[in-house]
Amino acid sequence: MQAENTLSCAVVIVAAGRGERAGSHAEGPKQYRRIGGRPVISHTLDLFVNWQPARRIVVVIHPDDEALFETARAEALPAGDRLTVVHGGPTRQQSVLAGLEALADHDITHVLIQDAVRPFVEPAILERTLAAFHHGARAVLPAVAVADTLKRADANGNVAETVSRSGLFAAQTPQSFHFATILDAHRRAAASGRTDFTDDASIAEWTGVRVHLVEGSAGNVKLTLQKDIAMADQRLAHGLPDVRTGNGYDVHQLVEGDGVTLCGLFIAHDQKLSGHSDADVALHALTDALLATCGAGDIGDHFPPSDMQWKGAASRIFLEHAADIVRKNGGTIMNADVSLIAEAPKIGPHREEMRRNLSEFLGISLDRCSVKATTNEKIGFIGRREGIAAIATATVVYKGNDA
Repeated sequence: MQAENTLSCAVVIVAAGRGERAGSHAEGPKQYRRIGGRPVISHTLDLFVNWQPARRIVVVIHPDDEALFETARAEALPAGDRLTVVHGGPTRQQSVLAGLEALADHDITHVLIQDAVRPFVEPAILERTLAAFHHGARAVLPAVAVADTLKRADANGNVAETVSRSGLFAAQTPQSFHFATILDAHRRAAASGRTDFTDDASIAEWTGVRVHLVEGSAGNVKLTLQKDIAMADQRLAHGLPDVRTGNGYDVHQLVEGDGVTLCGLFIAHDQKLSGHSDADVALHALTDALLATCGAGDIGDHFPPSDMQWKGAASRIFLEHAADIVRKNGGTIMNADVSLIAEAPKIGPHREEMRRNLSEFLGISLDRCSVKATTNEKIGFIGRREGIAAIATATVVYKGNDA
């Protein structure tokens, strides 16, 4: 079984097609048509920008679509320096190879290859893919069992025979691979002149790689025809967005010491916060706020003070764990707000660095992170400098499996 920390994942999003079957449209090829008010590819980008294991994301576009992509990119979650854009070729196979080659000089162990026009991938599919990698799979294919009766037609459009559907599956994306394995397979296919492969799993099969099936999803549809795009738009428009807000509160006692840790930042001070971990009240409160958005208990349920392994631990571990739980439940963290209540030390000079820490720990942009501070006007235990309290609020948008 492969250890989790040996995986370095990247994503290739294939978006260079012309989408002729969807018909011409003023908005451009189908990956740039709007569903739910945004381009299809913006929704797909959000899925993988929000997926923490994705260290790099390569989007393969048509050379004529640079302006269209920049507009769509601006309407997606910011990916920072994780995102690379390259030009594709005349076929999907050539475009995928271009995306893989863009990753060749990076320290990538596994890659997920995703159609830009599949914007409804569920987080559970990604988790099943990772689990298969951890168990040694070198190629992973999400698929759904064929439910309809299958017929083979003759040249005249008549039924020639009924085909058994036993053991038949419909392939989906992301199709995922050990990176060196699929890069080699694509290079060999190109060198041989083969251009007739219909997906990346078939290229892996051609080179003798065993492809492992994981459960896909009926909702993970590929938008091929104009009616598919219209149905996707209706799918996004019908339900109200599942926006949830969680609150958290924490307080720790101040004792003699040399400094306090707040929002992951150590600040020299003549006192320290007493606690089992590093006693970072800000991150503890924010951890509880995130867990509250999906009913996942509180920090003590996941990191009990009685467990000695957390003695002195950095509280960013707790926060990142909560963020991971949120994402596994289909949540996108939209905002994190922390209010610190303390007489000392002064928070103002450190606020921006604290915000940067929150941005890093949660994997969201800086403008979505807020840190504020106030005193207790010398009233109560905070006013007497006996402790520091924190109140945190987190806003998360959840995507239901049938949304």
